[in-house]
Amino acid sequence: MKPLLRRYATVFIAAAAFILFLLVLPVYQAKALQTITFQAETMLLVIPPIFVLLGLLDVWVPREQMMRFMGPDSGLKGGTLAFLLGSFAAGPLYGAFPVAAVLMKKGASFINILIFIGAWSTTKIPMLLFESSALGPRFALSRLAIDIVGIILIALAIKALLPEKEVARLYRQAEKFD
Repeated sequence: MKPLLRRYATVFIAAAAFILFLLVLPVYQAKALQTITFQAETMLLVIPPIFVLLGLLDVWVPREQMMRFMGPDSGLKGGTLAFLLGSFAAGPLYGAFPVAAVLMKKGASFINILIFIGAWSTTKIPMLLFESSALGPRFALSRLAIDIVGIILIALAIKALLPEKEVARLYRQAEKFD
């Protein structure tokens, strides 16, 4: 029971803070409940399809193939694939982390995981199309170019600054993900 409480301590603290907020500021109660309901519905619509796709990825893609395409020796090919996977993915950023865990479990390199998360968070293809039509292709392509450089620089900086021990811990944690 104790490990369960420790694991979900943040959730319990957030729930208690939310309830306290509702009690202290009842004037915001309707809006707060409406917002949390909307967020929960959105999450419940997004997460199940992501987990179905993760299950398929886990079963259909052999570890050896993932290592070849996105592993430590994949080079530019792995980074490009990670970028494209992140850019074509659908859903909010919290959907990227379970996918990243499965990619880690399958042997994708840490730098490719960082590129994947960076691409998922900033370079969505639908957003690029919207920006092109609303703000012009020059703006959209300029932002995309800046994002690509930024993603690579941030991924390299994180890889350089994060101790190998921490990276190994993250991979061990990903192995437990089911």
